[in-house]
Amino acid sequence: MLLLSRELPSLNYRPTAQRFDQDWRDPLSTLLGWGRAAGADLVEIFLERGNYISCLAEDDAITSITPRLSTGAGVRVFRGQADCYVSTNDLSFAGLKAALEKGLLLMGLTPPGPTALVSAVNLQMLQDYAEHRQKETWLSDCSSIAEMGEILLGANDHLRRQAQHVQSRRSTYFRDWQEMMVACSDGTFVRDVRLTQSVGSTLLCADGSHRASISKRSGSTGDPAFLRLWNAQAESEELAEAAGQMLYADYVESGTYPIVMASAFGGVIFHEACGHLLETTQIERKTTPFADKKGQKIAHKNLTAWDEGMSGSAFGSLDVDDEGMPVQRTLLIEKGILKNFLSDRAGSMRTGHPRTGSGRRQNYTFAPASRMRNTYIAPGDAELEDLFASIDKGIYCKRMGGGSVGPTGQFNFGVEEAYLIENGKVTKPLKGATLIGEAKDIMTKISMCSKDLSLAAGFCGSVSGNIYVTVGQPHIKVDSITVGGR
Repeated sequence: MLLLSRELPSLNYRPTAQRFDQDWRDPLSTLLGWGRAAGADLVEIFLERGNYISCLAEDDAITSITPRLSTGAGVRVFRGQADCYVSTNDLSFAGLKAALEKGLLLMGLTPPGPTALVSAVNLQMLQDYAEHRQKETWLSDCSSIAEMGEILLGANDHLRRQAQHVQSRRSTYFRDWQEMMVACSDGTFVRDVRLTQSVGSTLLCADGSHRASISKRSGSTGDPAFLRLWNAQAESEELAEAAGQMLYADYVESGTYPIVMASAFGGVIFHEACGHLLETTQIERKTTPFADKKGQKIAHKNLTAWDEGMSGSAFGSLDVDDEGMPVQRTLLIEKGILKNFLSDRAGSMRTGHPRTGSGRRQNYTFAPASRMRNTYIAPGDAELEDLFASIDKGIYCKRMGGGSVGPTGQFNFGVEEAYLIENGKVTKPLKGATLIGEAKDIMTKISMCSKDLSLAAGFCGSVSGNIYVTVGQPHIKVDSITVGGR
């Protein structure tokens, strides 16, 4: 379709307001063509509808139910290797055109004059992942508010009955449903529906001056029955046992130790201390020590690591990223050698690293950036007993807590549940441990990996907002690390 620029305001586009579908092709392709006619090298439009709800149970009452509905769009304009991003909650043709015009002006481009010819972009046939995978009923099939409350209160009751010296019990759940569409002047035209859910509990026990706080959270994508299938009783038993161990535990002595770090959420340190440094956003900012290390050894020869978006219902799994690219498996490190970085569209343009289906954002108000999905250390050949047997005196970090990471990989992480290792055996419980180190050092000291890979749900904040990710690993041995304590 070829139009004069002055004809655009008179076009009578009426795409479906309640659903992103094929009817959006004509208005989006026209706007993309208008942006190209202004001199933009590439124009991308991201549409989003969101339906979120969270529920909090504290002790024996539901104390918070928080719903949120959202609708909006983000328009990104590229000129050379530079880009800008404008968001709007006006999805009318005029509203999207105004956002695009603002983006063009920010890039120093003049919108087409009234007599300029505008050729609509020839978008590909709509790739509708939601329709292909029968996702349309996901939202209606999820738990009702009444069911959410019943399940969470039941979990708190399990905690009350399982644990001793209970001071507080909290169980939380959220459901985040999103419909998205991406149209880009390179022909990309994609739609998807996503469903992300998470549930977890926190148990605080106290006896005089003794305190113990233990928590666990699980998450899933794409399963409307997730909350109904949650085994709250088993999780309560696990938390009660851990809290009982930690309540009267001795404080760890500060020092440098070999450690065994547990599987699943133990992978948070690799995610934070190394994974972020393999995103092209870090190369652009010159904040990664690994920028020029591709093909070189950056870790122990026994360490291999992946990032991918394809592990079933894992928390970071997607069918397509927020730039319309199908997700894939990306080998980050193989036997200690750095193989690949994670790259989005802008990162690829500016660094030369190929796109990896890693362009992600919290919502339409954020431009996408290179972000992790399911990131984990691969299983090794060792038996779990071999890791413990190799240590005369060290620490078993069974359950990780919160922490912080500096811009170039310096980190410190608390350990919620820890035990002393003596002569190859796990002995008494310890509390108050904090792991302190630097990514480029710890990667070379992960010398043993067991066979028991498992994954855990996590939340990741960075330049494109907060997103859902998976961390993971088998049990690993770190030959030496600084442990803060008393």
